[in-house]
Amino acid sequence: MDGDGTYFRKGFGLKGHVRDELEADYSGRLVDLLREREFTLTAGDVTIRLAREFGFCYGVERAVDYAYQARAKFPDRRIVLVGEIIHNPHVNRKLDAMGVRILARGTGTEGEFDFSDVRADDVVIIPAFGVTMGDFERLRAIGCVVVDTTCGSVLNVWKRVERYAREGFTSLIHGKHAHEETRATASQALQLPGAHYVVVRDMAEARVVCSFITGQCTSRELLDALGHAVSPGFDPARHLARVGVANQTTMLASESLAIAAAVGDAIEQAHGAEYRAANFLSFDTICSATQDRQDAVKELLEESLDVMVVVGGYNSSNTMSLAAICAERVPTYHIADADCVDVQRGVIRHKPVGESGETATLHWLSAPGPLRVGVTAGASTPNSKIAQTIAAILATRGIDPDAVA
Repeated sequence: MDGDGTYFRKGFGLKGHVRDELEADYSGRLVDLLREREFTLTAGDVTIRLAREFGFCYGVERAVDYAYQARAKFPDRRIVLVGEIIHNPHVNRKLDAMGVRILARGTGTEGEFDFSDVRADDVVIIPAFGVTMGDFERLRAIGCVVVDTTCGSVLNVWKRVERYAREGFTSLIHGKHAHEETRATASQALQLPGAHYVVVRDMAEARVVCSFITGQCTSRELLDALGHAVSPGFDPARHLARVGVANQTTMLASESLAIAAAVGDAIEQAHGAEYRAANFLSFDTICSATQDRQDAVKELLEESLDVMVVVGGYNSSNTMSLAAICAERVPTYHIADADCVDVQRGVIRHKPVGESGETATLHWLSAPGPLRVGVTAGASTPNSKIAQTIAAILATRGIDPDAVA
């Protein structure tokens, strides 16, 4: 807490007060049962295999917990949330039902939030993704109570890009340039005069940067491809001379590492190993929870599975990364929640990897048994939604989930 008593990063000491409410909202019996049974549950002709690391991570639990604590601490004050607390519609709807007003981000180039209606006697929650330096400074100027739930893993990335800025390196950020976390990280990279950043979404965009470094494309060609995701005044010729790599914490870890290696190799190819050693930095800033969930699902995929179900918001980057890993090995269905499973019709609505919208698949679980179904969930998915999905899977095979004990 700051000395003026309006900035909080460590909750309000009300964890015990909100524990029962959180448990009621987000726990799941079938998930607890799977944990007790070494993440394996067999009923009828179906075996459910749950990845050993799944669902809510510490950073998400902390953010949701602090939001509940804020409501308990300030029952009579207006509470405003700067965007979504996490990328899970159920959690955000629950907060809305608790009287927490969720601000939408502006549509302008900077994507800043409209705080014109925020008053000094309001309580404002910063989500787990963090906010841009500009948004943070505007909130502090208003004088409202700020409850900052920014994830510690995100703060670690910010420290990296701050170091890059101090030492004259341009931050190359592997992430989605419009994502809340990446916007916040990019703003941290600009804290010092003359600092710059470029955001690359994937290896294809990273290769554009590599091609420029090795002289295979021009500044104009690079800006035509990535101009939407660079800092103001970005000059490739000047600002790609020294590069430090970071990433949005929820990206696919293997791709982040591959991008860093490719950029480092390009710098060495263009300028030599000694130059690379002095002018290229890279730190793996994928958060441990994201890495653990990706590692756990890879371990699960070593088994013989008939199908994989990945549960989580369609705008959740870490969930999309899990689905991408699974889709390489086994038929995979990324669903938002159990409502996507139509038990009676045998239809599942899901978001195929790499596509923007849903599709529906008929008879997705009708192959003759026995069947082994893998399940995992993104870090913003509560156990209650995972348990409901498992129940729907069992019901699709004619098994009463309530009878499973």
